Amino acid sequence: MSFAFKSIDHVQLTAPKGSEIIAKHFFGEILGFQEVEKPEVLKKRGGVWFQFGNYQIHIGIEEPFSPAKKAHPAFQVENLEALKTHLMKHEVHFIVDTDLPGANRIYVNDPFGNRIEILEWT
Repeated sequence: MSFAFKSIDHVQLTAPKGSEIIAKHFFGEILGFQEVEKPEVLKKRGGVWFQFGNYQIHIGIEEPFSPAKKAHPAFQVENLEALKTHLMKHEVHFIVDTDLPGANRIYVNDPFGNRIEILEWT
C-alpha cells in the first residue's frame, strides 16, 4: 500500500449542551488530563479538549445527546490500583472486569454516561 496509519490523533466523546464545566472537572481535575486550547474557529461549537502524553480526548457537544454505552476508548494506565483508590476518593463508580486475559481492567462512565475502559497489562 502507498499509505500507512501512524497513530490515533484523538478520540471524541460527546456531552450535552452546556456541560463543559462538568467535563473540565472530570477529565481535568479527577483524571488529570491537561486542557488543550481549541482552535478559534471551533470554539463556537462548544465542548472542550484534553491531552495526556501524545493523545487527545475531545468532548464535543451533541444535541440531542445520547451517551456511548458500548463503543468506548480504552486507556492504558500504570498502577491501576492507585487509580481505583483515587476514583473511590472522588466517588467515581467503576466496574471491575476480569474477562481479558493478561489485563486488570475497569469500566467507568464519564459524567455524561459515556463508557471508558481503563486497563493495566500484567
